[in-house]
Amino acid sequence: MGIIPISKIIELVKPDPEAKNSCFYSFGEGLYGGTYYDTHTIDNCLKPQSILAWEMNYKPLPLAHGAPLRLRIENQLGYKMVKWVSSIEFVTSHKSLGKGFGGKNEDDEYFDLLADS
Repeated sequence: MGIIPISKIIELVKPDPEAKNSCFYSFGEGLYGGTYYDTHTIDNCLKPQSILAWEMNYKPLPLAHGAPLRLRIENQLGYKMVKWVSSIEFVTSHKSLGKGFGGKNEDDEYFDLLADS
């Protein structure tokens, strides 16, 4: 199956204990330019429904659906599920990235950081 739980990546990488957030960068651009990215708490990434996928319906993930790698965090809204993942970074706070609001949409379009906010 073409998925990996993000918890497995965290287990392998062993981010600094001070890191509380993960940042997923995209090969794509934000609506107003610049690299698209979004952040999630490491606690949320440890949940079983938080995965990276490179397949869909047992076939390679199509470009339109986020190939080569797509983030899925099922308890969040769609804009939080980064397509075309290029890299992952673990940071102490989302405030150290971009304009400090936690993601490209949050920086440029006044989206909330979390779906339940």
